[in-house]
Amino acid sequence: MPIIVVEVMPKAEILDPQGKAVVGALARLGKDKFTAVRIGKRFELTVEGPVDDALLAEVRAIAEDMLANTVIEDVVYIGEVATSSTSRLA
Repeated sequence: MPIIVVEVMPKAEILDPQGKAVVGALARLGKDKFTAVRIGKRFELTVEGPVDDALLAEVRAIAEDMLANTVIEDVVYIGEVATSSTSRLA
């Protein structure tokens, strides 16, 4: 079955205290090449049938209505992924 991925990130003007904590931890571990981290959310929606433009539009509406708090977050990606790629690290 196809999987549609929705990625949501905090808006650029919103502070990200979790990301700031990760940057601090990386620095303490000697990983000082990283200057910023933003932490977001990833949703995987398994669907029946083919993925077409109408379905992606419906997912976008769902993402903006339910998955993201659009006051402080942006939906930054919606797309189909191969089912085998979701179980391995990139």
